[in-house]
Amino acid sequence: MSAPRPTRRDALRLGASAAAMACGIAALPRPAAAARNAYDLTPRQVADGIWMIEGAREYFSVQNGGAIVNVALIETPTGLLLVDAGPSRRYGVALAEVARGIHPLGVTQVAITHHHPDHFFGAQVFADRPIRALGPTALMAAQNGDSYADALYRLLGDWMRGTEPTPPNSVLAPGPVDLGGRRFQALALSGHTAADLALLDERTGVLIAGDLAFLDRAPTTPDADIPAWRKALAQLSALRPAAVLPGHGPFDPARASLSQTDAYLEWLDARLRRAVETGLDMPELIAAGPPPPHAGLGAMPDEFARSVAHLYPGLEREILPRAN
Repeated sequence: MSAPRPTRRDALRLGASAAAMACGIAALPRPAAAARNAYDLTPRQVADGIWMIEGAREYFSVQNGGAIVNVALIETPTGLLLVDAGPSRRYGVALAEVARGIHPLGVTQVAITHHHPDHFFGAQVFADRPIRALGPTALMAAQNGDSYADALYRLLGDWMRGTEPTPPNSVLAPGPVDLGGRRFQALALSGHTAADLALLDERTGVLIAGDLAFLDRAPTTPDADIPAWRKALAQLSALRPAAVLPGHGPFDPARASLSQTDAYLEWLDARLRRAVETGLDMPELIAAGPPPPHAGLGAMPDEFARSVAHLYPGLEREILPRAN
């Protein structure tokens, strides 16, 4: 019985030649563009001891290498705290190099805000250091890591070479927390996912909000609970942070990301509910698209179409009467 032919993920994880030899077939060709696949990560200091690397405001693509997430590098007396780690091993390697340019010790610990792959796959590079997250986040990262990896290997190809999901290895409890000698308030919230970590830096008042906050980019909703999300945004707004570092979009000294995300979620929920109540089907709703100002957000109209697919079936079950 012959061995199974390697998948694209097998080939990019092990190296095309190794995977091919294991199955006794000719080496799979490496795309000519692969050698050019390198992340150009430019950190920008946004507050005292806090640097931000801003992600693209689009969806995953070969053009952006999946580098769509915002990353924070925070100086502590023991090195840098990395908050979120990007979508791939290659991204993590680039992060490690950038970090050494900021602090001689580089990244000494990692915090992951939630379990989506653009936020934690780069943590593979830092597996020998504490990778902290809320307990449910670590569990969901372990449960979903392989399926996320399969999806990203298909979407991003060679950018994912060698990437293996590395879930958080240390539970971060909510409340006051000392991370490397720098003090934070760790907030355990939900809405974007079932477990969303936000960190409020006590020194600067900067809130690292993860994907609870988006700015000038449409929020993603594959695991969304909109009422819980809006409640979390109200809690974050009540903190009156000095600035917000959102999960996607520019640094936000005006806290606009919190109100913009809330307004979008309010509109999205109302739009979908109205569509269900009036008998509009999913293709018709997607074709109608989002109106201004939401149509001008990054990743539109595709993100709206994905949200319809994510949320519409559940609203139909909730709203429409069941046949006897």
